[in-house]
Amino acid sequence: MPRPEPLPLHGKEYKSDPYPLYRKLREEGPVHRVNFPSGVNAWLVTGYEAAQSALTDDRLGKNHDLGNSAWRERAAIMPEPQHSQLQVHLLHQDPPKHTVMRKLVTEAFTPRNVERGRARFEEIATELLDAALGTADADAGGADRSGGVVDVVAAFAAHFPFRVLAEVIGLPEEIAARFDRDWGKVVQPVGPSDPLRPVYEGRLRGLQEYITEVVEHKRAHPGDDLLTKLVRACEAGEITKEEQDSIVFQLLVAGQEPVTNQITTALIALLRHPAQLRRLQEAVAGEPDEAGEALLGRAVEELLRYDSAFELTTWRFFAEDSDLFGTTVPAGDSVIVSLCAANRDPERFPDADTLDLDRTPNPHMAFGHGIHFCPGAALARVELRIALRALLTRLPQIRLAVPDEDLAWVGAVLARGVNELPVAYGPRDAAPRSGGCPVAH
Repeated sequence: MPRPEPLPLHGKEYKSDPYPLYRKLREEGPVHRVNFPSGVNAWLVTGYEAAQSALTDDRLGKNHDLGNSAWRERAAIMPEPQHSQLQVHLLHQDPPKHTVMRKLVTEAFTPRNVERGRARFEEIATELLDAALGTADADAGGADRSGGVVDVVAAFAAHFPFRVLAEVIGLPEEIAARFDRDWGKVVQPVGPSDPLRPVYEGRLRGLQEYITEVVEHKRAHPGDDLLTKLVRACEAGEITKEEQDSIVFQLLVAGQEPVTNQITTALIALLRHPAQLRRLQEAVAGEPDEAGEALLGRAVEELLRYDSAFELTTWRFFAEDSDLFGTTVPAGDSVIVSLCAANRDPERFPDADTLDLDRTPNPHMAFGHGIHFCPGAALARVELRIALRALLTRLPQIRLAVPDEDLAWVGAVLARGVNELPVAYGPRDAAPRSGGCPVAH
């Protein structure tokens, strides 16, 4: 039988709301032939059980060397020499190399180590909002008391995760201040024929020079931190220079951009559900208490499930033609798992399309599953709790400042989020608006 025509996974309608398509695909089966903007045809896995199975399938490898010529010709991957120098990090490795590399980074992101930095992370959130809202003391009657409009991304979400990350991995403040957020867009590669390819390559070269500076600084000024640990592991021959630079690349980019996006998806979900938003705002107001903290914790997990910034996993490949849930997938064809589709599977989550801040248990896959489960998950959870508390406390009566349909979702293949999120807020003492958020639907 001829193969079905691949279904396009791109376009404004899809990026704005992929969930109707994911619902349709789940109902049709676990494996689907799809097409990405670069022209790559791939196999998409949907459904919770299918996703778990695929993400723990030892036959599926992550190393790009497994990709066939049809994939390589069209895949929007980094050009050489950067691909060989920066793309041999954890996400593109299989055991046993993956095991060695992952062990080097996990200690810095354990819940215990993350918790040690919580007070400093909260200070960073306060500093950013003080600067954005024009006041060093919210109680002194500054901008967040009288109300206004602010872009949550430009003022907060684009900076908070990177500053937190810098604290965790040992990136010196003076070097961290020179990081260009545009470099983070290299995780959204464009194809070889795309007119924006030269801009992309320029960002890539800038980031590579920055990584060289970071490594050289740590070699000259070692400390008790993750970056120093990586440099020493390279000097000891445990990892290669390319692997060292690739891990630093992964930390700098994958360690902050997804959290930026997750802050935006979480806030948009709450803005679209005004009753849930008001409930959470009331719970985090004032001094933390057990009930409020419990609700905030559940809310973070539900917001991660409801609209995850990690929409799709990265490529996986079979080394030989293989059966995947009754479908024959040729060797070297790319296999992608939809985490967002899995997280809305009604077979696993009752009323899966409903935002339920009391949902428990909540075994979502927002951070993946299996050996490639996100090593920074504990840090991301703490960041989201701090970010939501700070934003909902400092931005009373928060609501979208633009029509919902005008939100421009990022075109990145694997990610969900918006690059701008203008919200109106305040005044703090105003009565709740009738009906709550004016864009609820």
